[in-house]
Amino acid sequence: MNILDLFQGIATMFEQSPQIVIARIALILLGFLLVYLGIKGTLEPLIMVPMGLGMSAVNAGVLFLENNQTGNLIINPLLSSTDDLMKYMQIDFLQPIYTLTFSNGLIACLVFMGIGTMCDIGYVLERPFISMTIALFAEAGTILTYPIARAMGLDAGSSAAVSIIGGADGPMVLFASLKLAPELFVPISIVAYLYLSLTYGGYPYLIKLLIPKSMRGKAIVREQRKSKITSKQKLVFAIITNAILCLLFPVAAPLFLSFFIGIVIRETGIAVYVKLVGEEFLYFATFFLGLMLGVLCDASTLLNEQVLKLLILGMLALLLSGIGGIVGGYIVYLFKRGNFNPTVGIAGVSCVPSTAKVAQKAASKADPSAFILDYALGANICGVITTAILTGIYITLLS
Repeated sequence: MNILDLFQGIATMFEQSPQIVIARIALILLGFLLVYLGIKGTLEPLIMVPMGLGMSAVNAGVLFLENNQTGNLIINPLLSSTDDLMKYMQIDFLQPIYTLTFSNGLIACLVFMGIGTMCDIGYVLERPFISMTIALFAEAGTILTYPIARAMGLDAGSSAAVSIIGGADGPMVLFASLKLAPELFVPISIVAYLYLSLTYGGYPYLIKLLIPKSMRGKAIVREQRKSKITSKQKLVFAIITNAILCLLFPVAAPLFLSFFIGIVIRETGIAVYVKLVGEEFLYFATFFLGLMLGVLCDASTLLNEQVLKLLILGMLALLLSGIGGIVGGYIVYLFKRGNFNPTVGIAGVSCVPSTAKVAQKAASKADPSAFILDYALGANICGVITTAILTGIYITLLS
């Protein structure tokens, strides 16, 4: 008996092409790095730790299957026939979770519900003009990346799906790529989440580049308000807005319903639902989202000629959105005659609440007394809504 018959993970290295072998080794090492950076806190640990472990395991655990084909016993995302699907759901241990929660968009909706419970819609209602203006400008990457992707040879659906990365909203990217580019769903999702974890590290440098320190630390003179936004007003707004958006863009109704039901649960104050959706659902979905993204990083799946284009376009989309959001911040600054901090603009990129925290941290570094988090959260939440609307428009026009 050959020793390699026992250690099949090593044996498959000798049976595959050099490109696949190099990619497998590189992805195993990248998985180690993601776990390290997640534990260290450089990247988002809730996503990166399970993703890194899954990535290293799926590329290490390749074995020989039927007809001397190579594969793994974790997941097969490329199944198309019903017979194969039923077969592999009994073999691959993560296949049922992938098929029943991931490939149909359910996991994205569960994450969106959890995000809804984190969002205080009152920040939007207090300053709707400021919040929406910044959010619209922060969709620059979502809009401008599309023609660039088309010029680089991607089809309409794939171009729209990768453009949604500019909204910096992972569940939205999952949903859009499933509807518009299912054949590129895996690499688009992986690129999106890798880059979204890097926004927290990259956007502070963009802020420093585009906003002088004197403006980054600018305090906002606040207007005295006669009354505070009540929970009843928030509930009415959430319920009516949900119905209107579902009416206008029914293809994105699952996203709208998931987000606004999270907001409604938050405002009704039903403790058991808040805990169920804001903790159990959100953490369950986030954990399996990270793990699934990791095990989808199989070398043979990612060695697609389009992946390099997606890497470039994903980075470009987030860069353009960040610049657009800051431009929106400057426009509000001019409209308010200087009584505004343009750093808020980066929060229009809807990575809730990460970009809002980035804005506040940048302002505090420039001047510890500068508090802009409430403005930033308003722009952040509006960014979620505008990205969902653009997702609905893309899917309606192109699917």
